[in-house]
Amino acid sequence: MSRIPLPYNSKVMDLFRNPKNLGKIEDATVIAVAGNPACGDMITFYLKINEQTLVIEKAQFESYGCAANIATSSIVTEMIKGLTLKEVWTDITWEKVTQEIGGLPGVKIHCGVLAVGALKRAIRKYFNDHGNAPAWMPKENTFEEKQALEEEELAETMSKRLKPEEEKSPP
Repeated sequence: MSRIPLPYNSKVMDLFRNPKNLGKIEDATVIAVAGNPACGDMITFYLKINEQTLVIEKAQFESYGCAANIATSSIVTEMIKGLTLKEVWTDITWEKVTQEIGGLPGVKIHCGVLAVGALKRAIRKYFNDHGNAPAWMPKENTFEEKQALEEEELAETMSKRLKPEEEKSPP
């Protein structure tokens, strides 16, 4: 059985082969891990935030996933540097991320959603940790956040899927 490679554009392939801002930030202000149980992709975003201005001074990521996952995570870190948390929350969308990398095959659009969801989870976590959610942040999780499950939720979902059928249903 042969697999047909996905038609990734040259920008996606370049960011996959040479990702920008790959790695940890040891003194990150906030760290968020998110994943997608449908494909198994995981992203960890590390953000260094100026606490007075709420500007993202540095952004890095680690990823376990496909070329689209790595490319979208990479481009997100480039797009958000120098922006305030509010600007990132309101201006960075999965559509803009997908456009910025020159598009994705239809079956890989979820990678852009995951990257933005992980980013929004990081911003929400920052404000939750500081106990002062701003008025511009909705109380309910956004579509992207709901798609980007937290590490614990992802592990639970995946373990349920991996259980043998006889263990899933009660006798």
